[in-house]
Amino acid sequence: MESGEGQSVLVTGGAGYIGSHCCKALSEAGYRPVCYDNLSTGHAEFVKWGPLVRGDIQDVPKLTETLKSYKVVAVMHFAALSLVGESVADPQKYYQNNLVGTLALLQAMRSVGCLNLVFSSTGAVYGAADRKSIPEEFTCSPINPYGATKWMIERALSDYRSAYGFASFCLRYFNASGADPSGLIGEMRDQETHLIPRAMMALQGHIPQLEIYGDDYATPDGTAIRDYVHVVDLASAHVRAIEKLLEGQVGGSFNLGTGSGFSVKEILSTIALVTGKPVPHAIKGRRVGDPAVLVADPSKAKTTLGFEPTNSDLDTIIKTAWAWHQRAHPAKL
Repeated sequence: MESGEGQSVLVTGGAGYIGSHCCKALSEAGYRPVCYDNLSTGHAEFVKWGPLVRGDIQDVPKLTETLKSYKVVAVMHFAALSLVGESVADPQKYYQNNLVGTLALLQAMRSVGCLNLVFSSTGAVYGAADRKSIPEEFTCSPINPYGATKWMIERALSDYRSAYGFASFCLRYFNASGADPSGLIGEMRDQETHLIPRAMMALQGHIPQLEIYGDDYATPDGTAIRDYVHVVDLASAHVRAIEKLLEGQVGGSFNLGTGSGFSVKEILSTIALVTGKPVPHAIKGRRVGDPAVLVADPSKAKTTLGFEPTNSDLDTIIKTAWAWHQRAHPAKL
């Protein structure tokens, strides 16, 4: 074992996209990842590196029992609903699951004296910030219930640090992308909304075409620019955050991104180069609230967590995603 010495880390939502990659990274670092998931959106077949406890994030007795029985030293918290459009249509569902669910987790953690948490936050806390590089000090002003729940949880964790001695890293990632090079796990959702997997779905015939929302932005090619970070790099940062907490650091809020962005058209060009096939697409009107440019300033994470993305070049992102999609979602004949 490298560093974890077999210590148990509870991973809520560990059967999902980012959670499962973090479980693999934890295992490789010598920890025992204990996946806690109700499998409403996660996949049991993604749980390969430790035990699966099937339970709901609002079930305080079940959470408490799990934390005790596995002698958990820290928690990675991914269990959340994350569809922006759905959050606007049904905010009750999002506040109940994301916010109330997190408070239930924190209650269980307090009851057993486990006060170390790495929280899966998001660049959505910045709202419609339209600038080329967003530092953590930028005003948080989320524009949808999904982003609002994440920001409220960050605020709660700040108060829990002061009142109860919690130590927590809130990791705000931008566009998580790619898949594990092993091909064992990757991005798979019943309702896929992300650009790269939807482009590949269009290539494979699962959807008629990719819809591009706006080609008249003030960017070099008219399409929106985003910061894409490989999920393996995200997982590495989460493990490093756990190590920092166990060393006694108190945490804080950190951006996880590359500091540079790619436009929608650049993504499609790279997909065409990697796959040898152009992505069928159609241009639609802009969506309300979509900024032209959304790119992280990751310098704080680099200094504190040693965050150096090594897999987040666009070729690696697209190649690993394409390999995964070919395996997990064979093309329609």
